[in-house]
Amino acid sequence: MGKYVYIYSASNATDAGDNDAWGQWFGKLGEKLIDAGNPFNNNGQAVHEGGVMPVNDKPATGYSIISADSMEEATELAEGCPLVTLKNGAVCVYEALPM
Repeated sequence: MGKYVYIYSASNATDAGDNDAWGQWFGKLGEKLIDAGNPFNNNGQAVHEGGVMPVNDKPATGYSIISADSMEEATELAEGCPLVTLKNGAVCVYEALPM
């Protein structure tokens, strides 16, 4: 069983969808949900070799951490996220590797 991080993306943090729908989806994840996470404030910054710049392309609006047997299972579970049904919504899925 591995850990997977969901990074949520929408036009901005206020476009994340209905709180009840999120609660229902988290309930469906059950014990696989390790950390429901938090939403992020707008205006994220990217720090790079050339300095600091705003994140405008696909801003992250929040995160969650789940446990799953594979990337395939983690992405299948993400398909139920209410954010996926929004025009500019997406869930990016990353496997957290053990250290």
